Amino acid sequence: MLAVLGITLPIFAAVALGYICVRGGLFKPSDMRLFGSFVLNVSLPALLFLAVATRDALEVFNLTYIAVFAVGALLTIAASYTVLTLLKTSSSRRAVAVMGTSCPNSGFIGYPLMLLAFPDVAGQILALNMLVENFLIIPFCLVLFELSKERGSASIPRLVAQIALNVLRRPMVIALLLGLTVSLLKLPLPEPLTRTTGLFAASASALALFSIGGALVGLPFKGHRALAALTATGKLLLHPAMVALALALATALGLPPLSRELAAAVVLSAAVPMFAVYAIFASELGHEGMASIAQMVATGASFITLSALMLWLL
Repeated sequence: MLAVLGITLPIFAAVALGYICVRGGLFKPSDMRLFGSFVLNVSLPALLFLAVATRDALEVFNLTYIAVFAVGALLTIAASYTVLTLLKTSSSRRAVAVMGTSCPNSGFIGYPLMLLAFPDVAGQILALNMLVENFLIIPFCLVLFELSKERGSASIPRLVAQIALNVLRRPMVIALLLGLTVSLLKLPLPEPLTRTTGLFAASASALALFSIGGALVGLPFKGHRALAALTATGKLLLHPAMVALALALATALGLPPLSRELAAAVVLSAAVPMFAVYAIFASELGHEGMASIAQMVATGASFITLSALMLWLL
């Protein structure tokens, strides 16, 4: 138990420090958006590039891991969509809640967690998670967003093409693709480039956690609280359960087995709270209040759920 707390306590201490500093006036909520933008657009892309470019592509892109993480996310989306439909939730609220249950914060919380739990493969885990999230989970949820709006004459293929184009413009996706190119071509990286990129990559963990805590201060907290609680529960419990089910299915189907570290990591990756920009996406449909409540509840409660899950898995 002490070993598990040694991993989770530093994570949530950094989040708490960010919250306290903003709440006490040392920083402004707007500063957290700047810190978050730096992490999203500079630190994490640098980290992803190094994680992929300095490894063999076949080693990085573990197909069993990708399949388990992807199928688990799709099962979560299907289950939460079905439950919310049976509860007669409006299409826009349903889309926001589904995104909340299935989009983990692999960059800001997942990577620091993996860095403490599995330091040797933390970069690989982040690359695998980002690949599935950016090319499957987030685009799928954005399609649900668009379908809940009055789309006029916009066609589904055109909508999907636009979302795909937006995905390819993300700095993290560009970094992944560049790293993959370097890895496949086996291009040597000059030491000055590696050191410079490493400097920015090293800033990702602490700054991400600090900005997560500080950003909680500026979130609006007026919204559908019952749906927010359901969304947080789905993220912390349903999503990892569905990934664990997908892992069992992969084993039953005879897919190449994951190492003990990767098997634990894929379930833990699904158990982290929803991603940092969740409330921003929800604001497109006017439900940022509900999303903010869900994010706050999930972030706080994940200290307990992640600690319990790690105690079981490790």
